[in-house]
Amino acid sequence: MGNVVKLTDMIKDNPTLRVYQGQGYLDEKTISVSDVYRPGLELTGYFDFYPEKRVQLMGRTEISYAAALDSDMRQRVFSRICQPDTPCILISRGLPVPKELTEAAAEAHTPILISNDATTYLMSMVTQYLAVKLAVRTSIHGVLVEVFGMGVLLTGDSGVGKSETALALVQHGHRLIADDRVDVYQKDHDTVMGEAPRILKHLMEIRGIGIIDVLSLFGSGAIKDETEISLVIYLSNWDPKANYDRLGFQENTRVICGIAIPQVTIPVKVGRNMENIVEVAVMNFRAKTMGFDATQTFDNNLTSLIAENTAEEKREKAEKDKKSGK
Repeated sequence: MGNVVKLTDMIKDNPTLRVYQGQGYLDEKTISVSDVYRPGLELTGYFDFYPEKRVQLMGRTEISYAAALDSDMRQRVFSRICQPDTPCILISRGLPVPKELTEAAAEAHTPILISNDATTYLMSMVTQYLAVKLAVRTSIHGVLVEVFGMGVLLTGDSGVGKSETALALVQHGHRLIADDRVDVYQKDHDTVMGEAPRILKHLMEIRGIGIIDVLSLFGSGAIKDETEISLVIYLSNWDPKANYDRLGFQENTRVICGIAIPQVTIPVKVGRNMENIVEVAVMNFRAKTMGFDATQTFDNNLTSLIAENTAEEKREKAEKDKKSGK
């Protein structure tokens, strides 16, 4: 069975939603589909493809159209809209709820919720909330921090110094999201989000010290519940035989939840200030995304220098040839 969201949780997490009817059977309702549906054709009696498992949202258009129907027609369509599998009926703009809808919903044990929010806003808000809650989550071994407002996933072998580097970054004013294990999920086609498992929230393990509570030691400004993962930094133990990228021409990625995230590899060696290097890596990555690429600048300078030297050699050769009478 896939993920589900309890209707009671959705109401609790979104204070603008109020229970109009059906308090007694809220606990038995769950939502398994993130899409929200506005039953328009159904009000005309067309139910061939009615998605009864979605949250049904009615705004000014639906309520005003229903008001134009006769009472018998309203009773028929609302009794078919309110199905046992329907999580709830959601009314926007604080609009009046038709009597026939309250009767049909009571008979089918379908709760009715009401909100003063505009219909389009309400549809977007509920859809986004359900998409996040229903997203499939997976775990990655690593540490997630937010550096200069950018989510950075620190990965590498156990004992390489991920947590110590993250702790130093927190002391520099950056924020911790998750230590040791990061729960990740796909928010949309281009975005991967990371958060801490509930049992590890705000906690870090530092070898020699043990478990520390970052919130109590550094305050609320040092932690964050979740962030978008924009960059992966792989910390590897220094290997003198390894061929590390020295110019920045290599562009690697790591696929997380089906999305390729840029990745850089930083060798860890005694005496290297890893937190400063991570900060510079993030600033350099941000500069590249804004079109300022130091690697490209170096390449352009090198190309220009080679062209100048070639031109100078040609001039010298031409002068020699002229003097020799060739």
